[in-house]
Amino acid sequence: MAHYDIAILGGGPGGYVAAIRAAQRGAKTVLIEEDKLGGVCLNVGCIPTKTLLRSAQVYQDIVHAANFGVVVDGAVKVDWGAVLSRKDKVVKQLIDGVSNLLKHNGVEVWNGRGIVRDRQTIEVAGEAITADHLIIATGSRPTMHPIPGLQEAVASGAVVDSTGALSLEKIPERLVVVGGGVIGIEFAALFSAVGSEVIVLEKFSILNGLDREVQGQMRRILRRAGVQVFEEADVQRFEGSTVVVQVGGEQHRFTGDAVLVSLGRTPNLDAVASLDLELERGGIKTDHQMQTSIPGVYAIGDVNGKQMLAHTASAEGIAAVENILGNPTHVDYHKIPACVYSFPEIAVVGLTEEEARARGHAVQTGVFPFAANGKALAEGERDGFVKIVADREYGEVLGVHIVGPDATDLIAEAANALQLEATLSDLAQTIHPHPTLSEALMEAAHVGLGMPIHVAKR
Repeated sequence: MAHYDIAILGGGPGGYVAAIRAAQRGAKTVLIEEDKLGGVCLNVGCIPTKTLLRSAQVYQDIVHAANFGVVVDGAVKVDWGAVLSRKDKVVKQLIDGVSNLLKHNGVEVWNGRGIVRDRQTIEVAGEAITADHLIIATGSRPTMHPIPGLQEAVASGAVVDSTGALSLEKIPERLVVVGGGVIGIEFAALFSAVGSEVIVLEKFSILNGLDREVQGQMRRILRRAGVQVFEEADVQRFEGSTVVVQVGGEQHRFTGDAVLVSLGRTPNLDAVASLDLELERGGIKTDHQMQTSIPGVYAIGDVNGKQMLAHTASAEGIAAVENILGNPTHVDYHKIPACVYSFPEIAVVGLTEEEARARGHAVQTGVFPFAANGKALAEGERDGFVKIVADREYGEVLGVHIVGPDATDLIAEAANALQLEATLSDLAQTIHPHPTLSEALMEAAHVGLGMPIHVAKR
């Protein structure tokens, strides 16, 4: 029977990062993965969707090339098969990279479904592995609510989840997206950009939980792009590829060549059912050190239900390992950025204006539009803004919300500002290179201080 210092169940962005860090720290480490390394994010989530979105962006750039004085003489079309092939190549390259990194760092990898028998024993393909500490990183799966007709529609192939949407054989002429959260909006943006007629059905409001100004901006942008957005839409039932929905007291029927259901994700708990772990919000409850209700057992990533983000899982994986090895640390969830890879992108970190007010802060905000940014205009990207939410008394930055070009990269500066407890003055006094999109953060700070430079004071 093989024995290890740390056993990690699940090889996604939480599990494999934890394994690498544990091995770097000198712990004898085993990583157990039943499928492909990289988990949902690398195989059927973050990376493949962003690869497809990049192809869609290139197509749109060529279609609108004349706006930049570039004439395209001939038909422009999307070769969907080639797009999918490129996606698969990118994913394979990254999986191979993860495998090599694990090998380089001395992590032993077992391929097979791991079943936890007790707090120190995991069974893999009939063989037992024991470890002093266990890190559960089993991820999540798409949630399928008990809506009449949904299971039958999925079984027939009329309805797909986000994984199925990545492998559609052709671009649908009409796509119905049920669920206007991050995943739903990303797929709506993708297929709208490559020519599909897209309908989004959301029970509440799209991108629910984001700052209201962000929601409003994206609602307008999506509709301008031709996406039909129906909010407060209560799905009654599925009839194959037809969705029957109640909107504003009236019943509507929406039929698509493809129907995507994106209604959240559910933690995978089957492999650890024998442990009888304490749960919270459907996931495994953990303390600030990532330890579960059972000493020596830790849970990271989607399975603990705190924040279903790949970079959160990685941060939790490192934290769990450091805590196991006697280096106390924790994850500050209020300072973790979140991104939506739509057109344009969305990225946020910290508190929304509404949350800040609800917590008792006297709030001041600064909003700067990309339409007033030289680099954005040069690139033909007028949509969106940077919004900074700050505490009026001390000027501390509480949250930053970006809609616009390269928002998912720009948000890193904002995350760093929150980590360092920066103020509006700190951001305003930080000299940014010109012309860059990053200047929009500095300009928003000037607006928040009541002394805007490149927009008129209101």
